[in-house]
Amino acid sequence: MKKSLFAIAAVGAFAGAAQAQSSVTVYGILDVGFQGVTTRGPYSSNNMTEINTNATRFTGEGSESTSRLGFRGVEDLGGGTRAFFTVEFQMNPTDQTLSGNTGNGLFNRQTFAGIGKNGIGQIAIGTQYTPVHNAVGRTDPGQANNMLGNVIYAVNAATGSGQTATSYTVRYNNSLTFQTDRFAGVQVNGIYVNNNSNSNGSVSQTVNGTAWTASASPNNSQLNNQAAGLGLNYTGIQKLNVDVAYQASINKSYVNGYWQAVQTPTSATAGAVNAVNNFLGSNLKMTQFYGAATYDFGILTAYAQYLNSKYESAMNTGAFYQRTAQQVGVRGYATKSIEAWASAGMGRYNAAVGNTLVTPGASTAVANFTGYQVGANYWLSKRTNMYGIFGATQVSSTSVNASEGGTSYGVGIRHTF
Repeated sequence: MKKSLFAIAAVGAFAGAAQAQSSVTVYGILDVGFQGVTTRGPYSSNNMTEINTNATRFTGEGSESTSRLGFRGVEDLGGGTRAFFTVEFQMNPTDQTLSGNTGNGLFNRQTFAGIGKNGIGQIAIGTQYTPVHNAVGRTDPGQANNMLGNVIYAVNAATGSGQTATSYTVRYNNSLTFQTDRFAGVQVNGIYVNNNSNSNGSVSQTVNGTAWTASASPNNSQLNNQAAGLGLNYTGIQKLNVDVAYQASINKSYVNGYWQAVQTPTSATAGAVNAVNNFLGSNLKMTQFYGAATYDFGILTAYAQYLNSKYESAMNTGAFYQRTAQQVGVRGYATKSIEAWASAGMGRYNAAVGNTLVTPGASTAVANFTGYQVGANYWLSKRTNMYGIFGATQVSSTSVNASEGGTSYGVGIRHTF
C-alpha cells in the first residue's frame, strides 16, 4: 500500500515537473472608443475640385493600439534550449466579423514557431515583423498608434486607423528570422524571405491580378518575391537606447519570356504623406532604412527618429518614389496616473519618372510634409487606461498636386490582458 502511494506521488511529481517545463499564455488588447477624421485631398485628374472627407465613428480597431488576440507558448527542451510559438490575430470588437477583415476571417498579425538556445539566440519561421518595425516599436514616442500626425509610422489617412503602415513594410510572410542574445549591450536581428514560384508548360493562373492562360505550346512563368533585413539594438549605456535597421525586398513577375509591363500613370505625383501612390507597377524594389535613439532623463524620455524609404521600378531604375522623414518627441508621467507624449516631424517626397512611366511633358514632383501629434493616458490600473489623441499632417503643393492634409482625434479605453 505504501509502495503504491509512493508510486502515485512520484508519478504526480514527475507529471507536475513536466508540465512546469512548458507554458501557454493567452494575451491581447481591446481598444475601443470614438474617432473623428478630416482629410483634405488633392484635385483629381478629372475634376478640379478638392476632395474633402469628414468621418466620425465608434470603433474597436483601436486608436491607441490595434485590438488583438494572441497565444504564446514556450517549452523547455533542457540544456538551455527552448521551443516557442506565437499566434496573433487582429480583432474588431465593434464589427460582427470579429476581425473586421474583408474576407470575414481573422487577420494574421503574426504567426511563427522557432527554437532558441541560451547564450546564442533564436530562429523562427512564419509571418513576422520586420527589423524596421521592431525598431520603431522600441523608439516611437506615440508607440505606433493609429492616429494621423506620426510621420514615421504613417497610417491610412482615409480612416485614421488601420493595420497597414505605408511608410515602411510592417511584416513579411514566409520569413525566416534570427535574433542573438545580448552581448555587451548589443543585440542583432535579421530576416530573410523566399516566396518564389516557377511553372512550365500549359498552365492557367492569375498574375498581377489578371487572369492569364498559357497556350498549348510550352510556356513558363516566374513570380519571385524575396526580402532581407538586418537590425541592431544597443542598450549598453544606462538610459540610452539606439536602433538601426535596414531591409530590402523585390517583387518580379515574368510570363512567357517577358517581364510584366510597368503601369503608365496619368501624371507624376509625389503622393500623400500617408500613402504611396504606386505608379511603378507590380515589379517593385523597396529599400528602407531606419535609425533612432531614446534617452530616459527620469522625468521624461526623449526620442529622435529618421526613416528613408525608396520604392523603385525593377524594370526602370530611373523611376522611383523616395520618402524621407525625421521626427522628435517626448514621453513621460505628469503624475503617477497621467502619462503624456508629443511628437513633431517633417519630411519630403521625391517622385522621379522615366520616359516609359509618364505622358510626354509630365514633370518630376517634389513635396514637403509635416506632422505632429499629442496624446495622454489616464491609468486606472496597470492594465487599463483611458486616452485621448490628436494628430495632424500637411503636404505642400507641387506642380502636379494641390496641397493636402488631415487631422484626426481619438478618445477611448484600452485594456490589456
